[in-house]
Amino acid sequence: MSDNTYTPPSVWKWEPGNGGKFANINRPIAGPTHDKALPVGKHPLQLYSLATPNGVKVTVMLEELLEKGVAGAEYDAYLIQIGEGDQFSSGFVEVNPNSKIPALMDHSTNPPQRVFESGAILLYLAEKFGEFLPSDPAKRTECLSWLFWQMGSAPMLGGGFGHFYAYAPEKYQYPIDRYTMEVKRQLDVLDRHLAENRFMAGDEYTIADMAIHPWYGALVKNRVYEAAEFLEAHTYKNVLRWTEEIDERPAVKRGRMVNRSFGEPHEQLHERHDASDFELRTQDKLADSE
Repeated sequence: MSDNTYTPPSVWKWEPGNGGKFANINRPIAGPTHDKALPVGKHPLQLYSLATPNGVKVTVMLEELLEKGVAGAEYDAYLIQIGEGDQFSSGFVEVNPNSKIPALMDHSTNPPQRVFESGAILLYLAEKFGEFLPSDPAKRTECLSWLFWQMGSAPMLGGGFGHFYAYAPEKYQYPIDRYTMEVKRQLDVLDRHLAENRFMAGDEYTIADMAIHPWYGALVKNRVYEAAEFLEAHTYKNVLRWTEEIDERPAVKRGRMVNRSFGEPHEQLHERHDASDFELRTQDKLADSE
């Protein structure tokens, strides 16, 4: 143990910019920091997001719906740059008072319906369009159990392991050991389940897979935190098999591009308004046209 043991004060005081990659946008109060309306495009579904794992869940769902020919799932996707504090605009806070991406507005209802929290958006879209959620009660329950497993487990992966392993300004063994143990346990839970199931809810690809894959698939393929070697990701063979199958789905490939503002320019589609945007408006294409 370190000799620099922290003794909490009687009352905690906030010190702005207290370290870490996201210190400039973290604060202990809610609400907007500035007035700015959100743009509204031509489709009923308006998504405000960023291609983090939570954001990718929803863009994959929308692209999967369109892949199945669900015309009502056409959508406009606008980029929310969380590093610049876009999520604290007055317009965004009206859609999601929690100031987290993704956030969805459905203008096909009267009045328009806001939906926030990625799992809630997946469930909302699945029920709205009758897709990717089993109708059989037992299978539906299994699907929802895994959906909520992800919602409860991923904060240990992201805010816990990811923060202390990859983003914290100083590395400390205790929190890294604590969260590494938990993440490896979670991977073992998935690996044991996927040894006997093609997808999370059995043989059917569902919103449970869409929720889990952007986090745990990205982890074992070294797309987040650069921790695959540290976690011995190669030992979770069933998770890798499942990940690689889902990676090849055309809708997943498209969904991972939407609202992406990092990585290779040809993989970045900052805004999505039409299917043709994947061919015409990626960052490499826009750069070539300037």
